[in-house]
Order: sequence, then C-alpha cells, then structure tokens
Amino acid sequence: MPQALLPSVRRSLLLLLVTLLGACGGSAVPGEGEGLTGVVSLDGSSTVYPISEAIAEEFLTEAPRVRVTVGVSGTGGGFKKFLAGEVDINDASRPISASEKSAAAASGLDYLELPVAYDGLSIVVNPANTWVDHLTVAELQLIWQPGSVVDSWNDIRSDWPDQPIRLYGAGTDSGTFDYFTETINGQTGASRPDYTASEDDNVLVQGIAGDENALGYFGFAYYEENQERLKLVPIDNGSGPVAPNATTINDGSYAPLSRPIYIYLSKRGAQKPPVRAFVEFYLEIAPQIVLEVGYIPLPAAEYAKSVDALAAF
Repeated sequence: MPQALLPSVRRSLLLLLVTLLGACGGSAVPGEGEGLTGVVSLDGSSTVYPISEAIAEEFLTEAPRVRVTVGVSGTGGGFKKFLAGEVDINDASRPISASEKSAAAASGLDYLELPVAYDGLSIVVNPANTWVDHLTVAELQLIWQPGSVVDSWNDIRSDWPDQPIRLYGAGTDSGTFDYFTETINGQTGASRPDYTASEDDNVLVQGIAGDENALGYFGFAYYEENQERLKLVPIDNGSGPVAPNATTINDGSYAPLSRPIYIYLSKRGAQKPPVRAFVEFYLEIAPQIVLEVGYIPLPAAEYAKSVDALAAF
C-alpha cells in the first residue's frame, strides 16, 4: 500500500470506515454523521512512545471526537496493563515474553503483534568525554554484567582517566532493559544494579547531558532528538566500530543492537471501532511518522503484511 496518502484520501477512507462500522453497530453516535467517538488507550515502551504520540496527534485531525491516551509505563509495565484489559494497545520495544504469553492464554486474551519500526539501541556519553572513541561488545559486557568491578574509566582501558564512571540505563520494566541485558550479557534481566535507572528516556538524557563521567543507553530517536547534548559511541562487534544511523540500523551492520519495535492490539480492542480505525491509521502513516521522529521504517511489504493481519483479526 502507499506509504503516505493525501490527507483528503485518508479522510475519505476513514469516513468510509466509520460508515461501515456504524452499519455494524459501531460506536458512532446514532443519527449523526460527525464520525467516530470513544477512547483509544495505549501504554508501554518509552522507545515506541514518540511514534505513538505523533500518530495520536495526527489521528486527532482525522477523528477529533476520539480521545487517544498514550502512557509510558515501560514495555513490561504496559504489558501488565494490557494483559489486565486496562489498555487496548501496548507499545513494546521487545516481543512479548513467554510468561506474558502464558498469562494471555490463561486469561483468554487474544492479541495481534504488529512491528512498526526499526530502532538502534544507542550508547552515549557526555560531550565533554574526549577519551571514548568507541566501545567493543566485550567492554559493554565488562561494564554492565552482574558483579562488574568497573568503577572508573581506567578499569575499561588503562590509558583512560582514573575518574569514576556513572551509569544510566533503562529501568527493569523497560523492553530496552530486557533487550540490552539479553544481547550484551546473554540473559534477560542480567545487569549490575548500581546505576541510575528509569523507564523514561528523557530522564536518562538529562542525567547524561549533565554528567561529564556518564555513560548510558536508550533508543536512537532520543539521541537524535538530543544530539547536541550527547556524544554517540560507535560499537565494535568484531568488524570495526559502527555508529547507529538510518543505514546501519536498517541493513543490520549496527550489530548487535538493532531491533524491531512493536505495538500489540487486543482482540477486544480491535472490536472497538475507534481503536480499529486508529490502528489502521497507525499502519498507514507509520512510515512517514517513523522517519519524522527519528526511527527507521520497515520495508513496505512488512507494513502491508500487518495491514492484512489486522484485516483478518
């Protein structure tokens, strides 16, 4: 399908959807032709949040009588609300876990996984840091593994300063935390505990930007948005240092820290006309919005596959 439709075409498609859903007992107000009404509720990943929030703002111009709420509880926190039926959609920076799948099955929750973009988890330091030109995957493990004895920069490389290293990273409810720990330390949740943790990436940005001896990690879009206040660290996975950007994330050469990110839609949510309309709109304009907020779009065929999956759900 086209990656971006003209607003007039989008509006016509949305109105057609409203008419069809209204004929099937949807939530449009009877006797009025002003469009959809109701609430669409999302929660979850701070990494996916900029995409969902931007799309929610665009959707407001198409369906002004629908209220879209977008929370930031972290991927794990969002899944808790999603599995409890408190939200229609969960933003997730990792796939649903085995335990979450079991909980969904036990409660009879049917859901649809929809990838929406690629992200490159980014390692950053303060711009005043003049000594770090790159890090290897082994050095990241040395720093972040449980029981790590790295307290100073010269514990990583002997010619680096004998200055304390202060770490910032994702909180334990974050999909970014799960992804980083599994990728770098070989086990989900395996991490040293003595660091400043937050599910809100803006908190991490603020901390690193104000601390000369800081090192941290979060999604690429947050680096892009704050690149004048941060210094990006290329990562060497054995083939030389590679920095995350649109090309290296998309082609996989920024390894092993490139990943897809998702939204999850419940069956109950999909049966609500405003929610279904929102997700259809989301998939339609995702390629454009993803670029605008600093992420990497999926191939067009992947979005088309998701559109077909949603139509059958």
